[in-house]
Amino acid sequence: MMLDCVIVGGGPAGLNAALVLGRARRKVVLFDSNSPRNAVTQESHGFITRDGIKPSEFRKIAHYDITKYPSVTIRNEKITDIKKKGMIFKLVTEEGESIQAKKVILATGLKEIHPSVENLMDYYGKSLFSCPYCDGWELKDRPLIVLSELPSVFHMVKIVYNWSKNLIVCTNGHKVLTTEQKEVLQRKEIKVFEQKIKTLVGENGFLEAVIFEDDEKEKRDGGFVTPEWIQASPFGKSLGCEINQLGGIITDEVGRTNIEGVYAAGDTSVIAPSQVIIAAAQGSRAAIGVNTDLTQEDFN
Repeated sequence: MMLDCVIVGGGPAGLNAALVLGRARRKVVLFDSNSPRNAVTQESHGFITRDGIKPSEFRKIAHYDITKYPSVTIRNEKITDIKKKGMIFKLVTEEGESIQAKKVILATGLKEIHPSVENLMDYYGKSLFSCPYCDGWELKDRPLIVLSELPSVFHMVKIVYNWSKNLIVCTNGHKVLTTEQKEVLQRKEIKVFEQKIKTLVGENGFLEAVIFEDDEKEKRDGGFVTPEWIQASPFGKSLGCEINQLGGIITDEVGRTNIEGVYAAGDTSVIAPSQVIIAAAQGSRAAIGVNTDLTQEDFN
């Protein structure tokens, strides 16, 4: 059977793309390996009508919505290869099954490379987060850490300052701030610690203090981490999609990449800002692009 579209990735972008294409009566399979970047997230915020929802509950509701449309199938399997032959895409599952489709939406998301602090992941998702817009409200007015080994830490601390003025910046042994940036932070009474972190201290995922290699200690209640983001799958690169400076797949206003028939949505294309509502909107946009192009081909 020839599918109209295969969606690779079952996060908010892929799910919303499946919903829109199902309502457009397109034959679609969504492949979801169920390894989301937000697996540690307790609650998702910033999505009107869904503020504070657990990611697992969001996924459950989305699957229920999609089941109303019989032309869409969700398969909890991993795609291991995608090749384009002429105008047709051949996809291979981890079980070795071959699938053919006219269009492909890449909604595979990103992977995070975190600062090299030994026990960071004990706190990530409970008191340390990556997005102030998602979790800043819950940490407002508390003593916070902004942790990053990247030059973008200066931008991050300026954003976090909106939620709390009691901040320290930790670069974990990396000299990523300029003299001018340090002077700006000093004027705002934000301390900068460039020495390496020995350990984070707390209980049950809730941060209490940061201890540095020189044994200096700073009490903190939580904070924000700037990870490095990379594509979670190799398909964009292997298919020849153009990549922007941040590492996202370049698309037009309806999700088309430079490779005809390949579309990208969610964090796969929009590296930042990274929010559920933005990813879902990107999925809708890409689905409209797919349906528009399939319709045009039908009439040609």
